[in-house]
Amino acid sequence: MSVRLRSPGRGRLVLFALILLAVWAWQRMNGGPATDPAPTSSTVDEAQATLQGGQIFEAEGTVDRLLDDDDEGSRHQRFILRLASGRTLLVAHNIDLAPRVPLSRGDRVTVRGEYASNAQGGVIHWTHHDPAGRHPGGWIEAGGKRYE
Repeated sequence: MSVRLRSPGRGRLVLFALILLAVWAWQRMNGGPATDPAPTSSTVDEAQATLQGGQIFEAEGTVDRLLDDDDEGSRHQRFILRLASGRTLLVAHNIDLAPRVPLSRGDRVTVRGEYASNAQGGVIHWTHHDPAGRHPGGWIEAGGKRYE
């Protein structure tokens, strides 16, 4: 009869691997960490069509119009972004928390932020970092630079 002795370290290694697997499975079932890639602009189109909001999106498009800053409360740089689908979004970028983005009509930009539905088609805001670290950070990329 042969007796096989197990190394005490092997059991710990198996337990560690099982814990890692459980954490990975939990993240997959719960949408993953806040750094997961955001849905793309095609999903923004779907959110606009169904008036759903509150989700983090990335959208790419062309600056259609530059609007005056909103100076009530926190200051926001505002512009209209035209998506490839032809739909438009208002982008409200908090310039008290992030640098102003130098933009001109026709510029290609990518934005990441929270979509909020409204009667005009929607707005993307939270295009900046959250100083408190409780909200997924957003940004605007224009001219090869990221503003967050």
